[in-house]
Amino acid sequence: MASATGKSFRPQLWPTIGLIVGCTICSAAGFWQLGRAEEKQALFTAFERSDDGETRRNPVADSEAEQYLYRRLTLTGRYEPERQILLDNMVHDGRSGYQVLTPFRIGATAVLINRGWLAADPDRNVLPDIAVRDNIRDVTGRLNRLPRAGYVIEPAAPQPDAAWPRRLSFPSVAEIIGHLGFPAHDYQLLLDLSEADGFTREWRPVLMSPEKHLGYAIQWFMMAGTLIIIYITLTIKALRRKTPNGQSE
Repeated sequence: MASATGKSFRPQLWPTIGLIVGCTICSAAGFWQLGRAEEKQALFTAFERSDDGETRRNPVADSEAEQYLYRRLTLTGRYEPERQILLDNMVHDGRSGYQVLTPFRIGATAVLINRGWLAADPDRNVLPDIAVRDNIRDVTGRLNRLPRAGYVIEPAAPQPDAAWPRRLSFPSVAEIIGHLGFPAHDYQLLLDLSEADGFTREWRPVLMSPEKHLGYAIQWFMMAGTLIIIYITLTIKALRRKTPNGQSE
C-alpha cells in the first residue's frame, strides 16, 4: 500500500495561503531593495564621474535635467539678492539650519543656485545674513534636483507682501515661481567650493549606501526562505501526528 506520507499529504488551505502571501510580500520587498541599491549606485557613480565630462556653458532644459544630473554647468548672469529663499529644515552634522537658494537671472528666466548651508539661530525670528551682490558674473556648480520631502504638504499661498528672504520647506518649482514672480528652471545648481559667496558646501549625495539596500534585500529573501522551512516543518509534524510511528496504511 502507499505510504502514509504519500497518501495523506493534503496541504491545508489557510497555512498555504499564508505561505504564499508571506513569500510574495518578502520577495517583493527584497526585489524593491535590490532596485533601490541599483538606483543609489547609479547616483554615486554619476556624482563621481561628473568631473570627467565637459562643463556646459548654458542652462539645461527641464526635460534634460535627469541626464545631466551632477554634471557641471558654468552660467553667466546675475544674482537676485532681493528674491532669496531659505530652504528650511535642512540638517548638517546634526544641526538644524537652512540651505540658501538664490535665483540667478539669465535673460527672462532664472536658475536656482544653492549657495550652501547655514545654521539656524535658536530664535526663529533671527535670519542669517545671506547678502550677495547683483553684478554680472560666471558661476559654476553641479546640476541636481530640488530637495524632496518624504511626504507632501499642501503649500501655503504666496503672500506678495511677505518679507524676504522667505523660508520654505521642500518647495516645488511651481511654489518657488509663485514667490519669485518670474520663471525658473525645475532644478538647482550646487555651487562649487571654488566659487565666492557660498556657505557650507558638502555636496556628495547623503544617501543610504547600495550595500545597505543589498543587506536588507538579503534579509527579506531569508525571511521568505524561513517561512518555507516553517511551513514544511509544520506539515511534516502534522502528517506524523496522523500516522504514529510512520506506519503505512
